[in-house]
Amino acid sequence: MVINMKTNIFKVFHYYRDKNEFIKQLSGDEFKWKFVINFCLNIIILLFIYGFVMGIYHGFYQSISAGIKLFSLFILSLLICFPTFYVIQIIIGSRIKLLNLISIILSGALLSGWILVAFIPIVIFFMLTGDNYYFLQLLHIAIMAFASIFGMKLIIEALKYNCENEDIYPKTGVTIFRIWIVIFLFVSIQLGWNLRPFMSKHNEKFQIFRQYEGNFYTAILYSFDKIVNPQKEDYKKDTYPK
Repeated sequence: MVINMKTNIFKVFHYYRDKNEFIKQLSGDEFKWKFVINFCLNIIILLFIYGFVMGIYHGFYQSISAGIKLFSLFILSLLICFPTFYVIQIIIGSRIKLLNLISIILSGALLSGWILVAFIPIVIFFMLTGDNYYFLQLLHIAIMAFASIFGMKLIIEALKYNCENEDIYPKTGVTIFRIWIVIFLFVSIQLGWNLRPFMSKHNEKFQIFRQYEGNFYTAILYSFDKIVNPQKEDYKKDTYPK
């Protein structure tokens, strides 16, 4: 069966409609590198669009910066973590091809990208009606987590297909992938913390990178605290992200 890339992208976006066929195509021998490149380009576009919307809270330059940072965050995290995952797959006896494994992971990222873009009207609504920086910060984190869950679900189902139907992927590989996801998550969080800011307050000047004390987790707690206690003064030092 010849894969039509436009059809593939449509199927990722509506993968619940014919999920089994799409997963079968991802695992087939006819999958080519040009399709992987197409996946990458679409992921970059989708993540840039969502990052642009994140940054528009501050201004145009922050939007461009956030858009570039968001797709760079995904690419760099994948480059850092994927070699370890692939080597372990070989060690445990996986016979799945490198191209198919990459395409499966990218398909999950592409699905997540579509979900992020689908949430843009909601994000814009809260920007226009609420305009609370700390609420928007937590909203973006929640949306990204939600989109990632669906992306990971598609990847796990594709790996299970190769395990149960094609018999080229060991069952232990699915468990290892779940562990790898946790590692990928921590790498992404740490990398995202170093690439901040993605958003900035209206009164902040534009900067590509900033240095703060603290960490991602204390920053989330601080944002919650600012929503519950909006009159509480900010810390004098730049301890938390802006």
